[in-house]
Amino acid sequence: MKETQFIEQNKVKWKSFESILAKETIDPEQLRDIFLQVTDDLSFARTFYPNRSVRVYLNGLAKEVFNKTHHHKKTQSNRLLSFWTEELPRTVYESRKAFRLSFFIFVGAMLIGAFSSAMDPEFVRTILGDAYVNMTLDNIADGDPMRVYKESKEMGMSVGITLNNLMVAFLTFLLGIVYLIGSIGILISNGVMVGSFQYFFYEQGFLLESFLTIWMHGTLEISAIIIAGAAGITMGRGLVFPGTYSRAKAFQISAKRGLKIMIGITPIFVLAGFIEGFITRHTEIPNVLRALFILFCLAFVVGYFVIYPVYKKRKGFEEGEKSYQLQPDNLHQFAFYKIKTSGELFNDSFLFFSRHFGKMAFLFFVFSLLYVLFNGFVMEVVLKEIFVFEDSPFEKLKEIPQLFYNVNEKWLYPFNVLVYTLISLVICFLFEKRAQKITNEEVSHNNALGLMGKVIGILIISAISVALLAFNNFLSILAIPVVLPFLCLWTFGTYKLNFFQALSKAFTMYFGNFSNILGLSFSFFLIFAFFYSFNQLALFWLVVDMLAWNLSLDQASLDILVNMLLILFAHFNVILGFTLYAIGGAFSYYSFAEELDAVNLLDKIDDISFDNQIRGIAKEV
Repeated sequence: MKETQFIEQNKVKWKSFESILAKETIDPEQLRDIFLQVTDDLSFARTFYPNRSVRVYLNGLAKEVFNKTHHHKKTQSNRLLSFWTEELPRTVYESRKAFRLSFFIFVGAMLIGAFSSAMDPEFVRTILGDAYVNMTLDNIADGDPMRVYKESKEMGMSVGITLNNLMVAFLTFLLGIVYLIGSIGILISNGVMVGSFQYFFYEQGFLLESFLTIWMHGTLEISAIIIAGAAGITMGRGLVFPGTYSRAKAFQISAKRGLKIMIGITPIFVLAGFIEGFITRHTEIPNVLRALFILFCLAFVVGYFVIYPVYKKRKGFEEGEKSYQLQPDNLHQFAFYKIKTSGELFNDSFLFFSRHFGKMAFLFFVFSLLYVLFNGFVMEVVLKEIFVFEDSPFEKLKEIPQLFYNVNEKWLYPFNVLVYTLISLVICFLFEKRAQKITNEEVSHNNALGLMGKVIGILIISAISVALLAFNNFLSILAIPVVLPFLCLWTFGTYKLNFFQALSKAFTMYFGNFSNILGLSFSFFLIFAFFYSFNQLALFWLVVDMLAWNLSLDQASLDILVNMLLILFAHFNVILGFTLYAIGGAFSYYSFAEELDAVNLLDKIDDISFDNQIRGIAKEV
């Protein structure tokens, strides 16, 4: 049968299928019939017209039927609306005890701060610092006690405050991993600071003015800190009170809940930063309007995070309560060509990372050790002059670019490009090898020339990745979670296709799944930032102290050893972070490839042909 005849014979039927699939609700029996007919037509087209447009059309139609059948197809707007109206309120309701605990801890700490300031006049200087107290006293003497909110430009102030608040909030959340203590400690610290701050202005006779000024943005900002504390307590609770689950599984459940809460309050910090930068500075606004604005912000927080979850619970959530029956880690089978949510990609990436951590860590430790030894003994540079390490955990990410480029050590860049190319190749090889076993894929490169082309392509992408990491600018560091996922998709695509085809496909995948990619990427980035920053401050210096106690070294030798260990630790941790991104990029590639090409669906369609047999005898067609 000619293609034109085949199309003419079936086009009316296909048009009717399109109109049915466009409906919001479809009868299951009707959907099943459409699925069978479309897959039959697609099998016929793949056999007789493999390179014609009719096969592409039917493939798209089959994908749409498949998505309708398995409820995978949801518009971004519906998914976003569902998150704010269903998922987040349910999570807040499930974590209501953590919310109460966080609130009472913060309020109690505020009262302690105010009481301590009343009892000891020097207490406020201990908490807020002499510089801030003296500056505020000078502003009061000049007749403008709130001048601190007017000294910076609006936009710069908003961005800086927003970034700082996000860092504090995610630190509050992530420190919940330290068996709740970290989150509770930060809540107490911030509560004491707010209480001392307010009592200081009360003592100076400016309580009302400070209250109306500070709480214009503080209502949202402080509420978000309390909610971040609740998210951290929710996460840590899985470690402290695992219940009938194993401790690891309980933590896995609680961490997902806590992360969902953190995603929900991120817009609040952005809005609070905007208010502080653009509105708080206008102290000339009438007191009544400022008070109404504060009440409006408070009503929003209480309404959405307290009243609405209870209302939704009584009314009944649209989706049923999720079951957290998790599979044991050692039985988990990685699915490759399967459409996955960002949560599933996150889970698979960490599980894959943990299973291969031992072998990869040894290899990466060798890379980092070579890096340090070459710096210390071959280049014979003064490490203190080349590498500077920050003391503040909030500034430690600034030191990352120095690991990749220095004008006095131009070898750093090509060395890291080589290392990151090898890491990418190892990840690509591991994934393709596993995928071939499960999906029976053909080898994507069967000659030395083809493999060499892929290696050169990945080398170029690695050079771009290292250049991104080498930019000595804090804003470029914040660009890493946005740009690096695209480079990882491009890398894995290059290994499977070729350099230019992979670039085109990576663009399609990246912008077609932008929200999922950003959610996964920022989760990786925040976890990396936490372990890079706070593990170094806690674990690293404990190791240094032990070495200092047990080694008879003079101060100069000890300084050299400490600097070498700092470089080793920093380089090793950045490599681990990149590896996690590469693994997440590989899983994402397979998931997005299934959305684009329906590889797994086509395999299932091929299997349907075996149903055309009755007791081993082919049916007559």
